[in-house]
Amino acid sequence: MKRNTRIAAAVAAGVLTVGGLLAVGPVTAGTGGAAPTAGQTMSQGMMTNGRHHARHHVDDDTAGMRHDGTCTGAALASQGTLTAAQKTTLANMAQEEKLAHDLYTAFADRYDARVFERIAAAETNHLTVVRVLLDRYDVTDPTAGQPAGEFADPAVQATYDRLLAQGEAGLDEALKAGRTVETDDIAALTKALSGLTAPDARQVYGNLLTASERHQAAFDRWIADE
Repeated sequence: MKRNTRIAAAVAAGVLTVGGLLAVGPVTAGTGGAAPTAGQTMSQGMMTNGRHHARHHVDDDTAGMRHDGTCTGAALASQGTLTAAQKTTLANMAQEEKLAHDLYTAFADRYDARVFERIAAAETNHLTVVRVLLDRYDVTDPTAGQPAGEFADPAVQATYDRLLAQGEAGLDEALKAGRTVETDDIAALTKALSGLTAPDARQVYGNLLTASERHQAAFDRWIADE
């Protein structure tokens, strides 16, 4: 399939420019789906006690379709040029987004903590956008065809296995594992932006950085409540 055709297919699958906004719909990254609307989240929170209401509000502020750092802003910027090293970094970004999605999905199945479900949905959207960049720059997607919890890179697999084992020790450890993922992503994205000139890649990485900072804050608040 030609590159432009692949990009068009990705757009049809969920990356659309609507009213000047980059609206990213969910695609499969193992598992996951669309996040509830802000109104649904707040309604659910109001039916629980005050502590859970506050938590639902935090989740909405950090992982909603208009607040996750990826789904707002102008349409995808113009294509530039990536060095070989920057293309490798882009491929690594796809693995990092899949790791976060798969880990949070596993924790969402194990614990009654909505933060995991909400942020996993956001990670699905993030991976969608990264895959558009992979298509634009003809970089092989290392996550293609990989089941949930499985990674082509042994180092990424080892990281996932370690964090999954940590999170299985209890909710508090799962939240700390999530915070570790976001802290590592912030460091990786900050480094990736250094010396990067391609407008579309800078736009996506900058938005992902904002999202990771918000997700990290959400995990910090949940940890403080434990």
